[in-house]
Amino acid sequence: MRTGSRAALALALCCTAAALTGCGPGRDGYAAVGAAAAGPERGAGENVPPRGRVEFQPLAPDGSAASASAPSSTSPGAPGSPSPGGSAQGGGTAAAPGGSVPAPGTPPDPGTPAAPGGTGGTGGAGGTGSTAPGSQPPPGTPVPPATPAPPTPPGTPGTPVPPAPPAPKPSTTPPAPPATPARLTLSAPARAAAPDRWCERVTVTFTNTGTTAARSGTVSFATHVIGALGIDWATITTTQPLPAPLAGGTSKTQTYTVCVEAWRVPLGMHVETRQVTAAWS
Repeated sequence: MRTGSRAALALALCCTAAALTGCGPGRDGYAAVGAAAAGPERGAGENVPPRGRVEFQPLAPDGSAASASAPSSTSPGAPGSPSPGGSAQGGGTAAAPGGSVPAPGTPPDPGTPAAPGGTGGTGGAGGTGSTAPGSQPPPGTPVPPATPAPPTPPGTPGTPVPPAPPAPKPSTTPPAPPATPARLTLSAPARAAAPDRWCERVTVTFTNTGTTAARSGTVSFATHVIGALGIDWATITTTQPLPAPLAGGTSKTQTYTVCVEAWRVPLGMHVETRQVTAAWS
């Protein structure tokens, strides 16, 4: 009897535990053994705000499906996040600053213009009323006039302008004088005795005062035959070539040996070349 009573008591305890914990074939469960203690995650009598990113899905007009626009997300503590006293999961939806989320089943208002700050009543991405790219503005919205493009400045601001090249300095070289024909001047003849009494050495300096060179010419010598008593018996003219070419503005000195016929100067007489002339071309 004592053994049977123990078996019946064990069976009753097992059934009671199964009813409390939900244990049984193919199922697992946990039994609540007491109230949760207060800790840093949750204080007594306080709701815990979410610590991760909260995504807001705007409701469709019929309230059955979410909009296809990109959801807006916010982090805890940012503007638009639920307050610590609000519901964190499914109980309520926090509104973004400057706008509100319509209640499920509320039809959109096509004539409500977008409010300043990007909010509206029709519900866009993140609850804003801004017009998506490529969509038409709401009826009745005035279209602003197109702003003309500013004129292009002649140069980029801040770009240094290269300095202007310096003006050419005036030439200090005087202009070349106009060309003038060759013009020769001769110095006085410098005479010297020669080995023969009928000859004489004559030195003459030729100067071309023109700008054109003297290419050729002849020099004429007027030689006087002087007797023993100083009488001028005759004047003999002889010629010799000019020391050419002679460039313009230059000088040249030449020594000639001037002679007459020997029979014209007998013993005791001599010659003197007193005049020299030149012809050139």
